[in-house]
Amino acid sequence: MRDFPAGAERDGVCCCLRRWFSVCVGVCDGVMAAFRGVWTQAFWRAISGEFVAMLLFVLLSLGSTIGWSDATPPTDAQDAPPTTAQPPDLVLISLCFGLAIATLVQCFGHISGAHINPAVTVAMVATRKLSLAKGVFYVTAQCLGAVAGAGLLYAITPHSVRGGMGVTTVNRRLSVGAALLVEMLITFQLLFTVCATCDPRRGDLRGSGALAIGLSVCAGHLFAIPFTGASMNPARSFGPALVMSIWENPQVYWVGPVMGGVLAAGLYEYLFCPNPRPKQSYALVASAGAFPCAFGEKQPPFTVLDVDRAERLDRREREPTGEVLSSV
Repeated sequence: MRDFPAGAERDGVCCCLRRWFSVCVGVCDGVMAAFRGVWTQAFWRAISGEFVAMLLFVLLSLGSTIGWSDATPPTDAQDAPPTTAQPPDLVLISLCFGLAIATLVQCFGHISGAHINPAVTVAMVATRKLSLAKGVFYVTAQCLGAVAGAGLLYAITPHSVRGGMGVTTVNRRLSVGAALLVEMLITFQLLFTVCATCDPRRGDLRGSGALAIGLSVCAGHLFAIPFTGASMNPARSFGPALVMSIWENPQVYWVGPVMGGVLAAGLYEYLFCPNPRPKQSYALVASAGAFPCAFGEKQPPFTVLDVDRAERLDRREREPTGEVLSSV
């Protein structure tokens, strides 16, 4: 066996330790960079806004699914016939969901971006409008808000009329694959509407973007309630399912909306309405060898969904004193 000098063996160990140390430092720097914008008052204000918005949305919208006509009213007559159970009003539920979203987007758009939907948040992360770390906090706040809203509705609703309390279920004549496709399609049209109405490059927009998003939600419900209950929102399905302990095909209401949202945002951002400025800038750099002046031009106003850019502009306009909640 060949013997190595003690000095060479010591140098090898030191080299391995240095490599491991550099890898650990790189991982720590990456984690800190990912969570850099998390420990601020503005971000936690946005997180609390998402929680409250989702709580109100679930409380108001699921309240429209309560079948008050299903219960027999108290009466002294023992032989009084019970009231006939009536199916939920499709138009009432659709309008309530759509108007609730439109109102909450208008109220919380400047606070958190008013995602109020994990599918919207995942789509914003996929199109690099929101960091992955912030997206995790957003989805967590949305799910907790949905559970709180469903729990509050459960507490204030009489047991005799509570029913399923808006838990989304797949029509028994529909396969799981078809139900997943329905959820993907209705969420696709919702996210495409969101991207189109919140695009800062458009100069032809008139009217209310929040109302357009609400009408998109209303249209999706009018179409898909008989098929799948029209979730379009994983948190909206998660909240009442947890409170009522009814778990039926949860993959339909998570995979379908997320796939539809990411597909719609990706197609809009990179195929139908791509930003030509990066391509022009790269072409000028390749030809002239220097960055063009376009990078110094005034940027268009950010949309309510672009939370990261909103925070960057906010940091430029004011001093950061008093904003940091932690020194991390």
